[in-house]
Amino acid sequence: MAQLSLADRATIANMSPEYGATMGFFPVDHVTLQYLKLTGRSDETVAMIEAYLRANRMFVDYKEPPQERVYSSYLQLDLVDVEPCVSGPKRPHDRVPLKEMKADWHYCLDSKVGFKGFAVPKKAQEKVAKFSFHGKPAELKHGSVVIAAITSCTNTSNPSVMLGAGLVAKKACELGLEVKPWIKTSLAPGSGVVTRYLLQSGLQKYLDQQGFHIVGYGCTTCIGNSGELDESVASAISENDIVAAAVLSGNRNFEGRVHPLTRANYLASPPLVVVYALSGMVDIDFEKDPIGTGKDGKSIYFKDIWPTTEEVAEAVQSSVLPNMFKSTYEAITNGNPMWNQLSVPSTTSYSWDPNSTYIHEPPYFKNMTMDPPGANLVKDAYCLLNFGDSITTDHISPAGSIHKDSPAAKYLMECGVDRKDFNSYGSRRGNDEVMARGTFANIRIVNKLLNGEVGPKTVHIPTGEKLYVFDAAMRYKAAGQDTIILAGAEYGSGSSRDWAAKGPMLLGVKAVIAKSFERIHRSNLVGMGIIPLCFKPGEDADTLMLTGKERYTINLPARIEDIRPGQDVTVITDSGKSFTCTARFDTEVELTYFNHGGILPYVIRNLIKQ
Repeated sequence: MAQLSLADRATIANMSPEYGATMGFFPVDHVTLQYLKLTGRSDETVAMIEAYLRANRMFVDYKEPPQERVYSSYLQLDLVDVEPCVSGPKRPHDRVPLKEMKADWHYCLDSKVGFKGFAVPKKAQEKVAKFSFHGKPAELKHGSVVIAAITSCTNTSNPSVMLGAGLVAKKACELGLEVKPWIKTSLAPGSGVVTRYLLQSGLQKYLDQQGFHIVGYGCTTCIGNSGELDESVASAISENDIVAAAVLSGNRNFEGRVHPLTRANYLASPPLVVVYALSGMVDIDFEKDPIGTGKDGKSIYFKDIWPTTEEVAEAVQSSVLPNMFKSTYEAITNGNPMWNQLSVPSTTSYSWDPNSTYIHEPPYFKNMTMDPPGANLVKDAYCLLNFGDSITTDHISPAGSIHKDSPAAKYLMECGVDRKDFNSYGSRRGNDEVMARGTFANIRIVNKLLNGEVGPKTVHIPTGEKLYVFDAAMRYKAAGQDTIILAGAEYGSGSSRDWAAKGPMLLGVKAVIAKSFERIHRSNLVGMGIIPLCFKPGEDADTLMLTGKERYTINLPARIEDIRPGQDVTVITDSGKSFTCTARFDTEVELTYFNHGGILPYVIRNLIKQ
């Protein structure tokens, strides 16, 4: 552990979704103190931190005899087993060793549509889509890279991998390799310090030559902010049904998140992002296949452009300097002229602008009384959506681009917003009108009520009409009809996102019945007054032969005092079926929130009482 740099520790901690954890923790030791000094903290501050941690027995000193520490469970990792890998094509925890990437890609093309499948017929797998890119001939195949992005906060603040990416670009430039012009490349460091050490090292110019210009800082492609692909590229993908790929150094790659047109999205380290951009394909075995042809006509392989550990260490040592951190961080509190010149009202309460399409007064407290409404009983509810496993928060509440034909787009156009100014759901999360319409608007979502059709629609059960989810939900609400959601395992996995609970509440969803929930999302559902129910082990909607066309009554006690955390609840359908679920109110506090209609009304009532 003592040999692992702090930047690497931070990267491992931040990439915890790939190994199925919420967070990775590392001991505080001399490496931590060295990092504090490197980043401009004073000797007095560092000494105080060390003294405090030692006094509380939280500091690890490798010179002292090791102490036996007690943990609830142990995992063993042999460092010999650690190997280069990527994650994808649709989930961050689907790890693919780099040496197996080509074989895994062909497995995905062959397999039925799913987390590791695209169901491309054998005869179509070799299809080549030829097109003209700004007057020059270009082509795409299944697995062609169309987005290559060095992006994400922690990964792009790690000097080793960022300078490593610069060294890859430098070697490629020297050998005459170039990224194809139709690949959308970008570099979004997690900190302004990164720009300083890339310039200090002289490597930024090589990244620029390969198209990796700095586009901003922090979240970009990882959250769907890459922007549109060139129209010729987009048309080639759509018209030829190409399974195009994005390779990015972020830590989320759920379906529809990175870009609507990249069905395959792989997470990779920044140096690997550059390599995949140079190769132009994910369908490649780096041990055997050449990346391209150099200026002397010779084939260039992975080993020819990959920097050694010594080269990376030397670049870090000579280019990452303490004064870079100090001057960058000091400037943060100064703001910038545009921010500093904003006119700020002097009122104590927020002045809502009725014409704003970015910030809108939400309806959470409309018609709220001082008395809690009590248990929210569900009777004869319709099923709004019927899902399988692993519905993520990106399926429930996308953060990426707003599709031109979506209910959110229609709303924005009615407000006078041009399509070019739609921006993303993430940027408009202060407007409940947009976010409610964006709920379940992921273009890759699979709803069993649609019998295999993929997209953000559902069936309005009373009429049999196929509608956008928002439109169907509003029709149910207008008729005074409750709705529920059926789901499989891991409902709500992925990024913790409050709108994944707020959105369904605004759509009128009263309960979610699933095989299992991601723990934070389950808590968020309760916080918005939605009942989380779990099928009993071995049961789900399929084994119980539920079609989603039934009407559902949930037999919760009418009085909140009679509901217990984790109690059994009977669900009855109008078709005569009856089954038992576990009510996933896990604490008495959650029952209190439920009694108030959610955590927001609970907090407001308590504030008023004070």
